[in-house]
Amino acid sequence: MREFTVPATITVPDNATASDAVYDHARDKPDQVSFSRPAAGGWQDVTAAQFATEVRAVARGLIQAGVRSGDRVALMSKTRYEWTLFDYAIWSAGGVGVPIYETSSAEQVQWILSDSGAVAAVVETAEHEAVVDSVRPDLPGLRKVWRIESDAVGTLTGLGRDLDDEEVDRRRAAVTADDLATIIYTSGTTGRPKGCELTHRNLLFDTMTSADGLRAMFNEAGATLLFLPLAHVFGRVVQCGAMLHGTRLGHTADVKNLLPDLAVFRPTFLLSVPRVFEKVYNGAKLKAHAEGHGKIFDAAELTAVAYSEALDRGRVPVTLKARHAVFERLVYGKLRAALGGQCRSAISGGAPLGARLGHFFRGVGITVYEGYGLTETTAGACLNLEGALKVGTVGRPLPGVSVRIADDGEILLRGDNVFRGYWHNETASTEALDGGWFHTGDIGEIDSDGFLKITGRKKELIVTAAGKNVAPAVLEDRLRAHPLISQCMVVGDQQPFIGCLVTIDPEAFPAWKQAHGKAADATVGDLRDDADLRAEVQLAVDEANQAVSRAEAIRKFRILPKDFTEEGGELTPTLKLKRSIVSKEYADEVAAIYA
Repeated sequence: MREFTVPATITVPDNATASDAVYDHARDKPDQVSFSRPAAGGWQDVTAAQFATEVRAVARGLIQAGVRSGDRVALMSKTRYEWTLFDYAIWSAGGVGVPIYETSSAEQVQWILSDSGAVAAVVETAEHEAVVDSVRPDLPGLRKVWRIESDAVGTLTGLGRDLDDEEVDRRRAAVTADDLATIIYTSGTTGRPKGCELTHRNLLFDTMTSADGLRAMFNEAGATLLFLPLAHVFGRVVQCGAMLHGTRLGHTADVKNLLPDLAVFRPTFLLSVPRVFEKVYNGAKLKAHAEGHGKIFDAAELTAVAYSEALDRGRVPVTLKARHAVFERLVYGKLRAALGGQCRSAISGGAPLGARLGHFFRGVGITVYEGYGLTETTAGACLNLEGALKVGTVGRPLPGVSVRIADDGEILLRGDNVFRGYWHNETASTEALDGGWFHTGDIGEIDSDGFLKITGRKKELIVTAAGKNVAPAVLEDRLRAHPLISQCMVVGDQQPFIGCLVTIDPEAFPAWKQAHGKAADATVGDLRDDADLRAEVQLAVDEANQAVSRAEAIRKFRILPKDFTEEGGELTPTLKLKRSIVSKEYADEVAAIYA
């Protein structure tokens, strides 16, 4: 058993709450720009004073509508300004926010509203309202539903117009750091979602500690554009960190229009999941090759990785510096310009990023600070920080957090970021929490400097018929590095060898068909057994196999006729693979590998 602890640097006052920053900024720096909202032709600024006024107004409306201290209020919407406005208004009214992914099914919505005992819900669209209405007969405690697109903000502002601000202040003052702030339901890669109880202390400890180690990002000159779901703990914590430190925040849910939005918003840093970084890298590579600049890009990529690796060694050779300077003009500057031109850093979480992408982006001039955590640990438990960065790891424990590696390799975590339990589920809480230590279900290792590396998940470990333990993430990360591959899932539990299911990137497929003389209207299903396509995928498999032993290597693969998607049920809203769903849906494909 190995354990590593970083001494605490932050103490959360017992009377502190997540909403305090809204009113502190309005009092001390009323003209500071807290948000930029999408507007015709650009972005409209919202000052700290304006935001606090809006939050108070909506909080008064919630109180007048009958929301009491401790009541749960659900929030179902895409990432947008109003999401954050309602989040802080619910807290200001003394309530507890319960986020619901806007892609959730009626069954999931019914379960979360019922299990949490929500007395009210805020939804974004008429479609969301219809979903809630369809299950409302089973929810006698759900008294009110407001729709953002039907001016929920204006409705509640009007409702609370005659209520004195003192009632909001009284509600806020009655809340303590150890009171419940939110119940976030796990996205449920397996089984029914469980509600994680996170307190104000959990949120403040994590945001104060992580932002303190990333001062170059979280400051009043910083700006970031949120595009991940705010129903996920990762986006929520960055929202709170930006508010706490006066960092300008924007929202967009239109990922297809992300690059144009970034060009106008011009963030100084980003947060994302590894799949988005992979898409940026693969897209740039494909574009360069399609325009006849493939050799230049490939050389620039090798130089970027080599430059970053040299930084780790503490010395960059003169010749490498010179090559890097050349590609800075030819390639790297253009890549950063596509992100708005000011972005110099990013935070990655949700899944392992991998050293390959980490070195590439740092060499390009965008340092990616990879972190690790779960909903139960209020997002970040470990994080690479300024002055404490090791590419290929998820960083050291945050100050005040302890990490322990159990005898079976499982990662255990302890600290003020660890949740207090699962809502109405004492059995699951007892199983997950042991003497303050949270059992993550992930496996990993700590190096001599205290940096944690995630090597897999206990439930995802594949044990072949020969008894070989295989962590699929190592192979899958390298496979997805190929521009033509979108998703993949390694298989082989209790089988004689390792196999893999592979999907083709729909954005890269047309250019590949044209380059290889295939019919423009040919689908992946038409070409899944095509010799050229299989040879292309085999190159990616061969590259991935270099990272593992022969016993762990992929021997056979199947190209699937369609990609994994959130809409299809194979991916979570943060693009994690639902292995149980894929295994069931494609059982025949897996069987064919071993036929």
